[in-house]
Amino acid sequence: MRRTRGALAVAAALTPVLLLATPAVAAGPAPAAPAVTATVPVDGTPVDEMSEEELRMAILRIMADEDSGRGVDREANKALDGTVEDMRTFLKTGYRLAQAEDDAVAIARILADPNSGRGVIREANKALDTFTPEALRAFLETGYRLARAEDDRVAITRIIGDPKSGRGVKREAGKALDTNTPEALRAFLETGYRLAQAEDDRVAVARILADPKISPALRAAAEKAIEGTPEELRYFLETGQYEVDG
Repeated sequence: MRRTRGALAVAAALTPVLLLATPAVAAGPAPAAPAVTATVPVDGTPVDEMSEEELRMAILRIMADEDSGRGVDREANKALDGTVEDMRTFLKTGYRLAQAEDDAVAIARILADPNSGRGVIREANKALDTFTPEALRAFLETGYRLARAEDDRVAITRIIGDPKSGRGVKREAGKALDTNTPEALRAFLETGYRLAQAEDDRVAVARILADPKISPALRAAAEKAIEGTPEELRYFLETGQYEVDG
């Protein structure tokens, strides 16, 4: 695992390397790629044939894209403050290089995220080792999603194999694995697992309530918990019931 090495290497050497060799998202995982290409503006007019006003509008469209990062904004502003040729150069090459700078920063942040799994770390490091604008963008547009799905699949398999997992959790986890799309796997881990766990917890609390031998205090606490949130159910089963009996 090269999580720290990769992130620090990018932070230390990013700007000089990119200026010599190498697009763009602001910070954050799996951002969407800008729809505008670096060499052909939205209207299809070749850069060399664009008027000053058309060049300016093309750059402003790039800056208005919410996915444009700091590097892109910085270089776009420089181009707008410069000559017509500066604007042409930005659209031909500067945009691609500035976007690569932002992409490398985004990947470094993904590597620094303690929640990133082995598959994500492996593919992120591959992109940084290749270190071309195309490799960086490909990771953020598709590679990250697929690598995270790989990690999610492993995490869900572990949940199913956990002897503490109840029927609801195993049922919903199985559905996610059967669907086997990155979206279904992520949805289970982000929301489905919590809700399925709450279903199982509610059954467990109901069993406690079905015991005629429990104390009035425990019964009151269980009745409150069974009407509560998933977090309140979990707390009651893990801690609260023992505090009442104590």
